[in-house]
Amino acid sequence: MTSKQVITVFGATGAQGGSVARAILKSKKFSVRALTRDVTKPKAQALRDLGIEVVKGDLNDKASVEAALKGAYGAFLVTNFWDHFSKEKELNQGKLVADTAKRLGLKHVVFSGLENVKRLSGGKLEVPHFDAKGEVEEYFWSIGVPMTSVRVAAYFENFFTAWKPVKASDGDYYTLTLPMGDIPMDGISVADVGAVVSSIFNSPEEFSGKAVGLSAEALTPQQYADVLSKVLGKDIRDAKITPEAYEKLGIPVAREIANMCRFYQTRPDRDVQLTHRLNPKVKSFSQFISENQGAFNGL
Repeated sequence: MTSKQVITVFGATGAQGGSVARAILKSKKFSVRALTRDVTKPKAQALRDLGIEVVKGDLNDKASVEAALKGAYGAFLVTNFWDHFSKEKELNQGKLVADTAKRLGLKHVVFSGLENVKRLSGGKLEVPHFDAKGEVEEYFWSIGVPMTSVRVAAYFENFFTAWKPVKASDGDYYTLTLPMGDIPMDGISVADVGAVVSSIFNSPEEFSGKAVGLSAEALTPQQYADVLSKVLGKDIRDAKITPEAYEKLGIPVAREIANMCRFYQTRPDRDVQLTHRLNPKVKSFSQFISENQGAFNGL
């Protein structure tokens, strides 16, 4: 029996990379080489227990990127802006992988990309964690690497943290602070991204050279609040906050999130139908919240 071709998964102990590594393994078409900076941590051991090859690798280190991609058929790349808050660093990491993939002749790279908002808005909006990924996308394609960009919608998991409902000061209800007005915002659980990426690796001829917008569904802030109210049995309401007011909340990266929502209000391309075709088990927001009620125990 011939051995399976290898897909290298960067950031394999993170939420998105871990989802991808597991889904590719499950599909049984490729073998997985999982990359992480710390091979001793429990998440790395968990991947090893599944039979995945786990190797030490760092996106800032040329030699380890080279070693990780050597002999691989393809790669999944996710970069983490929130690790360092540096657009420059994220850009350099993406370009290093692109250059190495080109030199080693990888057949298919799937990159967790996003739009270059600064360019698309003519400089009016800056969303650094989008913009860097947008520039990396453009770079991959400009040097001729067969790459598919998956542009993932807002994570449903954000409702556990940044967008968790907050107790109102003037009554027994909670507010959802999402500066989207009445415009639907696409969302997806990060756990559902892996199966989509695995399907894309299985159909390179359909997806190579394209950007694919992923979304389980698109709901308005009021609809998100309604789902949360119904599932959690609490009175949760849309705070009806504007991006301008959101910027003044004094929270970290408020301006970046406000600009992201201004961009989301333009309804960038996220394909719900295609996402469901690539992962028929993708969860709706209602299913996701029902399965994760424990995350709201303190409410």
